[in-house]
Amino acid sequence: MTKKFNFLFITMLGLGKIKVIPGTLGSLVTVIILYILFHGLNVSSNFILVGLIIIFVYSFPAIESYIKNNENKDPGEIIIDELIGQSIPIFAYEISHGTKKTPDEALIFYCICFVLFRFFDIVKPFPVSFFDKNYKNSFGVMLDDVCAGLYVILSLICFMVLSSYFIR
Repeated sequence: MTKKFNFLFITMLGLGKIKVIPGTLGSLVTVIILYILFHGLNVSSNFILVGLIIIFVYSFPAIESYIKNNENKDPGEIIIDELIGQSIPIFAYEISHGTKKTPDEALIFYCICFVLFRFFDIVKPFPVSFFDKNYKNSFGVMLDDVCAGLYVILSLICFMVLSSYFIR
């Protein structure tokens, strides 16, 4: 029972078993879910944060259990890490400045976050590559996507600072 639950959890209800671009699909589904939660259902950011923390914490033992007897320590079907990594910049956007975001603005920003996250997750600049190559366990599976999510935030901050400096 626990093994089946862990499998469904780390594959986002089996979505990770789709043979073509499972990580991208996991990221896309995350974007859609967060958009619905924030802008369709108006769920509190505190409630969403608690949910993301629970998912993050439970991911470590669930992934570890799944890869324990597996030769591949980062199989493609594990996409719960995409959910966490993709959630980082979107959540930061939603709580930033304490202002209400319009659904249209949010949709544009979510798309930018999606593209940037996939770019950093695929290209794997340091330290994303460091965690991916050096930690063949649940820590490495999760932390490379967390770093990719943080890179999205850093990129957007740099863009905002540079655009405010050059565009007056």
